[in-house]
Amino acid sequence: MGLVYIDGIVKHGDKEVKVRFLIDSGATYTVLTKSIWEELGLKPIGEMEFILADGTTIKRKISEVLLELPSYGERHTPVVLGESEDMNLLGMVTLKIFGLILDPFKRELRPIRALMK
Repeated sequence: MGLVYIDGIVKHGDKEVKVRFLIDSGATYTVLTKSIWEELGLKPIGEMEFILADGTTIKRKISEVLLELPSYGERHTPVVLGESEDMNLLGMVTLKIFGLILDPFKRELRPIRALMK
């Protein structure tokens, strides 16, 4: 499967930054690079441990933003405050908040069939 990207606008207070995200169906949380979250003036509200694909455990601070995705609206979402070597990733929590899923065959986002139990 090829890589799938989407452009979004990350907002915090009166600031907003256009961001190109890699849609990562294996990532739980959305990640913002250090330059992006510093430009927005985000402050950490907590810290979590994450396990990378190679089994390495890292700690990263977390925060929240308002994210706008073209054609899908705006939603608040938790984000990982990445380091400069991290990538801007759009993770599964954010996709679920938007009610979206990545179609791996068409390499596009589509609405999920949500169950209410």
